[in-house]
Amino acid sequence: MRENRLRTLWRNDQAVLNGWLAIANSFSAETMAHQGWDSLTIDLQHGVIDYAAMVTMLQAISTTATVPVVRVPWLEPGIIMKSLDAGAYGIICPMVNTREDAQKLVAYSHYAPRGTRSFGPIRATMYGGADYPSQANDTVVVFAMIETAQALDNLDDILSVEGLDAIYIGPSDLSLSLGCRPVFDDVDPKAAQAIDHIVERAKAHGVYAGIHNGRSDVALARVAKGYRFVTLGSDARFLAAGSQAVLGEMRAGKV
Repeated sequence: MRENRLRTLWRNDQAVLNGWLAIANSFSAETMAHQGWDSLTIDLQHGVIDYAAMVTMLQAISTTATVPVVRVPWLEPGIIMKSLDAGAYGIICPMVNTREDAQKLVAYSHYAPRGTRSFGPIRATMYGGADYPSQANDTVVVFAMIETAQALDNLDDILSVEGLDAIYIGPSDLSLSLGCRPVFDDVDPKAAQAIDHIVERAKAHGVYAGIHNGRSDVALARVAKGYRFVTLGSDARFLAAGSQAVLGEMRAGKV
């Protein structure tokens, strides 16, 4: 079966550099994949992407060694299973707030006897290989998003769920839930304390921790604290930033 490089990097105690895809286009996904990202996450929750577009984006990413990850819209078995059947090698699920939520996520993402995932890897076998059915449970990576005060209260219970590989912090939602400003990087002190606490508890449970970032200096600092999956901007943000930089130079030249 095709290697999941997330697991390989983690075994070597290396951080995964993850890009984010919010634009529903296979060419932009292919362009991002060819830049050398370790993984790219297709965002079905807040990105303007539907299932059909997601499939073409997975196909585009497959032209490279970049690992395809999907953030599903919610903890719902249908979309989790369909994303895996389409060839996602990682699932990020938002708003996992309780141990029961985490148990459901793990169940939906694994075949029996470890879970309740329905069998039908229609594209996954083409991407992963003919032995996908027997290897998928140990290859696909499952992330639970920790982004609420309730999840913080239940953190150790969530982290102790067998089969949960990783967690992923949405700093904006976590900040909002804690009464702070919804930002990625320069978070308020209460949110910063929570972000440090989460990675320490994840390490204690042997679960990998990931987080969304807006700047590379912040991502590097979080890697130093133990985060092993760091997102560094989206296709939409890179498009806007590149345009702003060129236009700023031109406007400054008094065109």
